[in-house]
Amino acid sequence: MTRALDDAALLPLADALAAGDWVSGEALAATAGVSRAALAKRIAQIEAWGLDIEARPGLGYRLTAPLERLDAAAIRVGLSPASAARLAGLDVALRVDSTNQRLIEAASANDPQALFAEAQTAGRGRRGRDWRSPFGANLYLSLAWSFAGWPPKLGTLPLAVGVATARALAASGLSSVQLKWPNDLRIGDAKLGGILIESRSEIGGACRVIIGLGLNVAMTAGQGAHLEQAWTSVHATQLAVGRPTATRNALATAVLDSLLAALAQFEQDGFASFLADWNRLDLAAGRAVRIEGATTLEGHACGIDPDGALIVESADGQRHHVHAGEVSLRLPAAAA
Repeated sequence: MTRALDDAALLPLADALAAGDWVSGEALAATAGVSRAALAKRIAQIEAWGLDIEARPGLGYRLTAPLERLDAAAIRVGLSPASAARLAGLDVALRVDSTNQRLIEAASANDPQALFAEAQTAGRGRRGRDWRSPFGANLYLSLAWSFAGWPPKLGTLPLAVGVATARALAASGLSSVQLKWPNDLRIGDAKLGGILIESRSEIGGACRVIIGLGLNVAMTAGQGAHLEQAWTSVHATQLAVGRPTATRNALATAVLDSLLAALAQFEQDGFASFLADWNRLDLAAGRAVRIEGATTLEGHACGIDPDGALIVESADGQRHHVHAGEVSLRLPAAAA
């Protein structure tokens, strides 16, 4: 039985198709020094990465959308001087199980450290949900940061990270991004990205957080076909308003730069300096919502309190403060 090639050995094939143009199977096989049958097996392997590949007799193979791989050096050089000075480590992996998991296992002495991946095989979202992570289509980023002690109101950190990401996207021309409590980025009711933060106690009372961010950038309809909820991407949103699409490297730089600045700000001032922006970007404000947790709560969302809890006013006029990790927010379906 022929053993599957490792990722690094398959990468030249993905790069040969990166422009999105038709490339003949004969040319690809000759470059790789393999038979056409062996080439077909390699194509199947990189399709399993989540690459959307089209094949036609007489034309060969092509990616349905061009592929831009991330470049750690280019991302680092684009950071602001303050962020570049803060960041101790930056790497781009080809495929990992989960960028969060890789940084959980990394030494905290190297914090702050950031890890991007071209694809994840076991990406995860809030409450254990899977996160679809096709190769080279989106941003999969984890950032490890160590606080000297446990910050007050650490539960508000996902909200601050949402604000920081929305700020970076607004600077890239996506002014329509909103935040859905507690950890989603949205364009209207379509999901653009999500945040997952995991914390660890360290020796001496220190607090280490791993901030995971998944952001849809250039995912094709085929790559997102199995998602169960409405979604959109940075490129789709930019094209819809007639703007040129941002490169993945430029977006990676902008988001990482904003997150590093936000963490320093959060460490110094807490959530107070993010609250006004969060309320301005709140997708649910004033809308009828349904909260499902240990019990079900229905009412109207009335923003968040200084502790980051969602305020929901039920039909009897009572205000409930709902805390992250206990419930999920369900926006009602749009009217037909």
